Amino acid sequence: MVALADHEPRPRAGRPMRADARRNYGQLVEQAKIAFAQSGVDASLDEIARRAGVASGTLYRHFPTRLDLIEAVLAEQITELIDLGRRLLTAEDEFDALSTWLRAALEHGLTYRGLSATVMNSALDRGDSLVSTWHAQMFEVGAALLARARQSGTIVADADDADVLKMIGAIAWATQDAPDSSARADRLLALLVNGLRHGGVQR
Repeated sequence: MVALADHEPRPRAGRPMRADARRNYGQLVEQAKIAFAQSGVDASLDEIARRAGVASGTLYRHFPTRLDLIEAVLAEQITELIDLGRRLLTAEDEFDALSTWLRAALEHGLTYRGLSATVMNSALDRGDSLVSTWHAQMFEVGAALLARARQSGTIVADADDADVLKMIGAIAWATQDAPDSSARADRLLALLVNGLRHGGVQR
């Protein structure tokens, strides 16, 4: 099993992070999550600090660059998606479990598409494996949910894991600039989900 990316606050010199510093870190990530979703990657860092109730210097101590903050936000969101998928692996209805996770993955793609592109471009420049690790984590959970649905007979047997997950990314990309992006994405997701179910057990 691929380990989750480690983006917990890291104290310097190995010292435990104080409670107030950990609280500040959490508030900064939470406010950044809101700001980036609303305004994209160019959201004001000073405004994020203000909303978090800390000085701008505190933000930069935790996150020396904008990319550091973006990565922390994405890491938290991806961890939530991974955790959701693992919980859904024990859900009674295999098809609903798969549909729920695919919808959550699509909403993530629509909300944080600009952040993901920024991190991907930086990762390619740096030659690190951050993006590859995140992709592996997402694929692992999505593939497990698909396998469970196939085994139960609720989706077509030839539904390919990579194809289905790429379609989620394609839907997010195709609808990102539409005035009604969420509604259009919902319609395309419904087509995908109905196509997966075609020929399966109808409930």
